[in-house]
Amino acid sequence: MWKGNSPGGNQGATVEEGLGGQGNWGLEGAPGLLAMASLPIMPAWPLPLASSVFTLLLGALTSLFLWYCYCLGSQDMQALGAGSQAGGVSGGPGGCSEVGRPSPGRSGEPGERPRAEGLVSRRLRAYTRRYSWAGMGRVRRAAQGGPGPGAGPGVLGIQRPGLLFLPDLPSAPFLPRDAQRHDVELLESSCPGILRDFEAVSWDFSGATPLPRGWSPLLAPGCYQFLLYQAGRCQPNNCRRCPGAYRALRGLRSFMSANTFGNAGFSVLLPGARLEGRCGPTNARVRCHLGLKIPPGCELVVGGEPQCWAEGHCLLVDDSFLHTVAHNGSPEDGPRVVFIVDLWHPNVAGAERQALDFVFAPDP
Repeated sequence: MWKGNSPGGNQGATVEEGLGGQGNWGLEGAPGLLAMASLPIMPAWPLPLASSVFTLLLGALTSLFLWYCYCLGSQDMQALGAGSQAGGVSGGPGGCSEVGRPSPGRSGEPGERPRAEGLVSRRLRAYTRRYSWAGMGRVRRAAQGGPGPGAGPGVLGIQRPGLLFLPDLPSAPFLPRDAQRHDVELLESSCPGILRDFEAVSWDFSGATPLPRGWSPLLAPGCYQFLLYQAGRCQPNNCRRCPGAYRALRGLRSFMSANTFGNAGFSVLLPGARLEGRCGPTNARVRCHLGLKIPPGCELVVGGEPQCWAEGHCLLVDDSFLHTVAHNGSPEDGPRVVFIVDLWHPNVAGAERQALDFVFAPDP
């Protein structure tokens, strides 16, 4: 067997000593090398002390994690509880549609109640803790109360949403039909059934008798409403009495059915009635007006642009602009009747819609 005496003399001896001191690199030295490799490595600290420190560190980290989870849960419940106390944003379509109940607010919009300061931001933070901030840039700026359109020369102060202004949305008093083509065509094709539903729940609107079941109190003199959805909540009794209208609503793709900005129903305006300038609560929605009965003398002015309804056709209105509605016809002409549905603005992205549905969820 070859011995590990290297030609280098002492250098070889040094190597041999480091490998066991016998100078034997053959197979017979393998057991000794394995035994040396298997020797336990002694810790720098005594084992009991190291175990105690590790246990204390693990316990501290666990306590911090549990405390963090508790804080998150408490903030979520506070935000949602504040929303319940504030009552959300209730009311009907209001404005051009004359649908909704009057209540005090910055915009004078019927059916919109002032919210507690910071509630929108708190609910948005609660949403992003559960999901993500991705795609929330505009919603975050809106929740922080950035400058609204009336603060600058952009639209000359005629667009003043009373509650939520979503920045960078294209602004126009009237939107083209193609902006919501599917929903517009569906409503127009359903017009005969919707009109039959109105005839089934209609009355003489004389005011001499109490309001029939399902009709809401007067919003203003000569203004009546019959709601199928109010502030994002279905009105089951009214929906059962209007199966054609309800079926059409269920087929819409962009109906704000789970948001307190979302409403749908019949709006009746008697001859001589007039609603002066007002602005809606947000520019994130578009109001679709389906004309059912349009006598002469009816007018709609939005953002200074006059327009009129047509029976069987839809108008898409951004009611965050200052608008006025009036029926200047004679008593013989009968009431003006439109079916109003709140739709999402076509430029509000899907992630933004989901976040706003969470922030402005209807009260339970």
